[in-house]
Amino acid sequence: MSAFLVYLFCLVVGFVFVLGSTILGHLGGDHGHVGGSGGHAEAGADSSDAPGVSLFSPIVMAAFVAAFGAFGLIFSQFEATKSPVISAALSIVFAVLVAGTLVNLLRKLVRASDSSSESQVATLVGHVATVITPIPAGGVGEIAYVQGGTRYTAPAREESASPVGNGSEVKITRVAGSQFYVASTAIPRNP
Repeated sequence: MSAFLVYLFCLVVGFVFVLGSTILGHLGGDHGHVGGSGGHAEAGADSSDAPGVSLFSPIVMAAFVAAFGAFGLIFSQFEATKSPVISAALSIVFAVLVAGTLVNLLRKLVRASDSSSESQVATLVGHVATVITPIPAGGVGEIAYVQGGTRYTAPAREESASPVGNGSEVKITRVAGSQFYVASTAIPRNP
C-alpha cells in the first residue's frame, strides 16, 4: 500500500469520525460524566477528577489522525518531502500541533462555561426577585431574577418560614447550594 493511500485513509477516517461525533453528539448521545466530581465533560475527562478536555479524548485523537492524513498528503506532493519517512515525520509533528491547539481551545471553552454561572451566584445576595411559584409557610417555592440581562429561576424558601404569594417582590438574603433564601420586601400594613 502506498503512503498516499495511507494518508488518504487517515484523512477520511479521522474527518468522518470528527464530523459524525459532532453531529451525533448533539442528537442526544450519552455525554461523559466524571466519576467522583459530579462534573460533566463533553470532550472527555482528564485525570484530575474534574471536567475538562484530555489529549486522549476520541475527538482529539480523531483530529490528530485527520491532520496526520492531511499533512501527509500535502508533504507527499513535494519532491523534498516525498519520502514516506520524511512526510510521515513532518505529518506527526504538525498533527501534534493541531491536536494541541484543539485541546487548548476546548479547555478555554470549558473553563469559560464552567466559571460563568457558579461564581456569579454568590453576588446575588441583596438582589430583588419575583415569586413565580408561591412559597408556602416553611416550604419551597420558586423565584425569578435577572442577572446580566438574563432571566433565571431558582427554588426559594422564605427566611422566616412565612408564606409568600405569587407575584410578590422579595430580596435574596443568601444562597445555600441550589437553594435560595429570600425575605419579603413588602411593608406590612397596620389595620
